[in-house]
Amino acid sequence: MSGYIYREADPDDLDGVVRLAAHLDSLNLPADADAIAAMIDASVRSFACIDANDRSGRFLFVLERCSDGLLLGTSMIVASHGTTDDPHHAFRVDVEERYSESLGELFAHQTLTLVQSYRPHTELGALVLHPDFRGHPDRLGQGLSFVRFLFMALHPGRFQERVEAELLPPLEADGSSMLWEWLGRPFTRLSYRDADRLSRGNREFIRSLFPRTPIHTALAPPEVQAVIGAVGMQTRGVARMLRAAGFRYNLHIDPFDGGPHFEAPRAEILPMQQARTLAFAGLTSADGAPKRLITRVGNRPFQAALGGWLETADGVLVDADIATRLGLQTGDLLFGLPLTSPRQHET
Repeated sequence: MSGYIYREADPDDLDGVVRLAAHLDSLNLPADADAIAAMIDASVRSFACIDANDRSGRFLFVLERCSDGLLLGTSMIVASHGTTDDPHHAFRVDVEERYSESLGELFAHQTLTLVQSYRPHTELGALVLHPDFRGHPDRLGQGLSFVRFLFMALHPGRFQERVEAELLPPLEADGSSMLWEWLGRPFTRLSYRDADRLSRGNREFIRSLFPRTPIHTALAPPEVQAVIGAVGMQTRGVARMLRAAGFRYNLHIDPFDGGPHFEAPRAEILPMQQARTLAFAGLTSADGAPKRLITRVGNRPFQAALGGWLETADGVLVDADIATRLGLQTGDLLFGLPLTSPRQHET
């Protein structure tokens, strides 16, 4: 049998997802059982929705080890983030040029400006892989990231035209943020963690208390300037995968910690462009068969696995364990999406 399966989360996954969340404890994956139970409930309803154009979904995926049912990772899609009722907040990173005639010198000053977006975009979030399985030869982390592209490519009408991912910046050993300590705390009197928790259900304080005029980062200590738009060590692999998929830093950062926002038009996401739908034509045992994330079209509950994908004139041949795991019969439509290698696209 396939060693690992990517599938939609169900209520029985609560304890496993809570354990995984402890490795991240972020805004979109808090290490809180009640919050995660609500996330799983919303996800179950989202996967069950039959409206092909419903864009209100919140989809939670899990990675399960088949041998013992242990959950090793999770990832999420928020179909629509940023609305008139709940706008998206970020700092826009700009450069303001000034020239002094008396000094004969040109200055380029970086500024941060708080912006709100009321035009929804689809957000990729809550990706966490158990630390013991990072760097796994089956590319489990990339599978957790790309299973979202697989699902989005299968159901394009349920997602926005613009897709964004928020990456974690370098944080302190205690999980605090140097940018927040310099900028956020003085204006809100909140710790980084308290502000993060409050913003999960109420972002009014951001609009009301944050500066509304551009902030010159030259006023910040050098160590604070260094984390603005920087990718943290724990998310550098994610950044490489996103760049390989066609995402780029859009010069917006998280208003709490300065983590960069990556963005791509949905139609230009490379692995989604390369996804293929073919009829299941039989089994292959070829060691050199290209590997793809594979799911059966119409599969409920949703599940996918990484395995060999060999195209022929009659359709596609797949590994025997994939066929067994997905319960395939000859003629079933399969959807396969490649795991693009970051090394092929780095610049």
